Amino acid sequence: MPFTVTMPKLSPTMEEGTVAKWHKKVGDKVQSGDLLIEVATDKATVEYNALDGGYLRKILIAEGGAAIVNQPIAIFTEKATESIEGYKPEGAQPVAAAAKPEQKIAAPATAPVTAPTQQPAFIPEPPVANYEFAFPTGAPQTRVPASPLAKKLAKEKGLDLHTVKGSGPGGRVTSRDLDLAQPDQTVSFGQRERPQIAPGAFEEKALSPMRKVIAQRLQQAKTFIPHIYVRQEIDASPLFEAREQLKKGNLKITYNDFVIRACALALREHPVANSGFDSVKQSLIQFLTVDISVAVSVEGGLITPIVRHADYKNLGEISVEVKELALRARMGKLKPEEYKGGSFTISNLGMFGVTDFAAIINPPQSCILAVGGIEDAPCVKNGAIVVGKRMNLVLSADHRVVDGAEAAQFLKAVQKYLESPALLLV
Repeated sequence: MPFTVTMPKLSPTMEEGTVAKWHKKVGDKVQSGDLLIEVATDKATVEYNALDGGYLRKILIAEGGAAIVNQPIAIFTEKATESIEGYKPEGAQPVAAAAKPEQKIAAPATAPVTAPTQQPAFIPEPPVANYEFAFPTGAPQTRVPASPLAKKLAKEKGLDLHTVKGSGPGGRVTSRDLDLAQPDQTVSFGQRERPQIAPGAFEEKALSPMRKVIAQRLQQAKTFIPHIYVRQEIDASPLFEAREQLKKGNLKITYNDFVIRACALALREHPVANSGFDSVKQSLIQFLTVDISVAVSVEGGLITPIVRHADYKNLGEISVEVKELALRARMGKLKPEEYKGGSFTISNLGMFGVTDFAAIINPPQSCILAVGGIEDAPCVKNGAIVVGKRMNLVLSADHRVVDGAEAAQFLKAVQKYLESPALLLV
């Protein structure tokens, strides 16, 4: 008899998956345990093996197609010759995009503090039609038809034949046309081939499941969380020297490892920054453990593996754990408990040479620290201007939870540890 295979739930946060590849084709016999499909989830691309054996009779979601969890993706039969005519696949169906006009939804007894708003329609303008590219300094540098005399005179007088329109047969430049020619510049703006694509042309690409979740969460976070930003410049010279000294002992510690350790100790001193906000219950969350999420760039997006109990780990333990988590994150091998949760987030773009930036809070957390790169900059030390190592930190905080003074006190504590890195080694 026919039976349905539905989109499996392959991660705790997965609501929708994209069929990246079918490993079986219609008519194939599938044994229990055979690799059936690869599914791109919001976190990684995961292989899925068939739970039951049978014959694949119809594929409902082709490669590249998306389906919600438990939505039918294929029809199987126990025997190869069974008919599937009239069989209705079982499973969840996609929710309609909008409710019918006549439906009315009763308002809640108490209005929420924040009400969702509809995003305006931002769509690209169509390409510009009938656009004619004009070179401001004349035609592209190609061979100009000209009489021998015109070429000789132009060379002697230093004139550019490209800047004059010929009056001879077929547009040929003659000697009498040279009166309107411009001087041949030794240094000039170079000419380029005319572009063949209409201005404003574009192509659309579907969001991957991971990018779709990132877009949704960040838009919600930026829309509904009142961000406050506090910036602090750090004297990173002691940090630079400490790292160089550790290198001599074959201890490869990154600047980010120092920052994680500094934040862990500062969060212990200022627990208000180690907190969050429950938007459903409209209540504050005080995390009882320091679990630092570290933003890691992966193909198609980013993920935040977590250093649990970071305040109990020394610099070496943090360094080893972060390297191992980042490696498995890029391989798509993280376990759910290794990226789900966390009480505070660090995002570091210093390796790209970025001076500073402001990050978007990762809800339900209340704070995220953006770390810029270390650069040489003038500073005042003992009354004299010297060139030293500087690093910028920008704390984004949820103003519903953290006040400006509290954010500043936490950031000053981080500064204390980073400017006295010996405190991070004990």
